[in-house]
Amino acid sequence: MKKNSRGIKYKQRTILVWNEVALFYHKRWAKNEIGPFAVTKKLLDLSKIKKGDSVLDIACGTGLVTKKLIRKVGSKGQIYGIDSSESAIKIARKWTGDPKNLHFVRADAERIQFKTQFDAITCQYALFFFPDEQKVLRNMKKLLKKNGTISLAVHGKYNVPYFDCILEPVKKMIPDYLPKYPEMDRFGTKETFTDVIKKAGFSKIVVKKFVFQYSPGTFSDYWNNYKRHLSKPLKEKLDSLTKIQKSNLREMVKDKTLEYTKKDRKIVFPWEVLVLTAKKQ
Repeated sequence: MKKNSRGIKYKQRTILVWNEVALFYHKRWAKNEIGPFAVTKKLLDLSKIKKGDSVLDIACGTGLVTKKLIRKVGSKGQIYGIDSSESAIKIARKWTGDPKNLHFVRADAERIQFKTQFDAITCQYALFFFPDEQKVLRNMKKLLKKNGTISLAVHGKYNVPYFDCILEPVKKMIPDYLPKYPEMDRFGTKETFTDVIKKAGFSKIVVKKFVFQYSPGTFSDYWNNYKRHLSKPLKEKLDSLTKIQKSNLREMVKDKTLEYTKKDRKIVFPWEVLVLTAKKQ
């Protein structure tokens, strides 16, 4: 299958999934800024966005970064939030109050066009979702003013056990559980993150690493919440396992969480996040 065809199918699938899980994602994670979403403040501090700036928030999701930008740019600034999920945008509009200087657009980050250019572009936890990240990054560069800044956040590659403790055992039982295209952790080191941004023609690249803590509760809380809020395609694959396979899988996952389990039986995961800033010269 050609890369472009794979990319189109992947994007279509991603939109369906996000339309399905957007509300849960917002209530469980983004709204309360828990775990890795504590990075939002750091991303905006490092962005150096100021009053009166025009800002584009790419893959704005349910509006966490976008909402904080309202205070950052003030009444004289302009904010545009774009996302491919209609469900996410509806939540964002309601949650932010949709002030006059905030505009939400349902759009593909590879294709979005504006008549104006922006002082800054933000993108939190989304670059790894784009099949053709260079096309998105080149579009970002085109949409920026001279000396404009991008501020991006991605999950780390080697220290995010919240995902690994479940996904590694699941993928042993169901090899095609997640799509192989694109690799979701491909920008999870300082080197790979820097290289992809440099390739797109940005300069003055700075990457900072942060490690946050997140507790999903006890193992039962962690396991049951994961199963409860799976998107339909993943739920169908997990449900295809036999009763014995499901039991074995649960024990495999539990074994992997033991090193993060405290005396009160609560799990506390570290969560590595990388934040990158760069300029268009």
